Amino acid sequence: PDGSIILLHACAHNPTGCDPNLDQWKAISKKIGNKSHHVFFDSAYQGFASGDAEADASALRLFVEDGHNVALAQSFAKNFGLYGERTGTFSVVTNSPEEKEAVLSQLRLIIRPMYSSPPIHGANIVKTVLDDAGLTDQYYGECKTMANRIQSMRTLLVEKLKEAGSTHDWSHVTGQIGMFAFTGMNSDMCDELTSKYSIFLTRDGRISLAGLNDGNVEYVAGAIHAVTDGKSITA
Repeated sequence: PDGSIILLHACAHNPTGCDPNLDQWKAISKKIGNKSHHVFFDSAYQGFASGDAEADASALRLFVEDGHNVALAQSFAKNFGLYGERTGTFSVVTNSPEEKEAVLSQLRLIIRPMYSSPPIHGANIVKTVLDDAGLTDQYYGECKTMANRIQSMRTLLVEKLKEAGSTHDWSHVTGQIGMFAFTGMNSDMCDELTSKYSIFLTRDGRISLAGLNDGNVEYVAGAIHAVTDGKSITA
């Protein structure tokens, strides 16, 4: 119905890894505006999608430019390596100083009984890095290195699947983006990978590409081929 809250991943969609292109984002923005929906962005992988943190924010900025009063939940757990520190931000675009104060008062009512004062250590790490031009440049460079490595694992995994004898079309894996690959394997295949080959993944077929490296990708590819050979997968 009109006026619904629509949750969108800003980049590196989890679990599919399928991000809209710019024209598709524009169409989504227009449709949401026509329906008077409210946009809630989840941004957990900025910098880990394309390797460019600025580019990974393009969808969010497009929606703001289009006049949406977006809400943004942003996590630094992945892109700053701060798992366990509960570090992130929540931002809301408002129309006026008065609306800002009204929103802030409601957020305080939620925050006070929930956690009152958030952990500060992780937040100070992020602030220290982003307040320093040299550290920021280093951080962006390291994010790009990680994104490039993950993307190279996509390509290598598909190459090793072909070498193992797989005749499936795995182009959907190389066409995705981000830390995960939505392989198209069913739950039975996933269970067999875990029980027979000690490869752990969610039962919807999502694998973490960050767990692949030059030393294990051939084994993983061989195991995936073994459980999918002669069976259909969902591309």
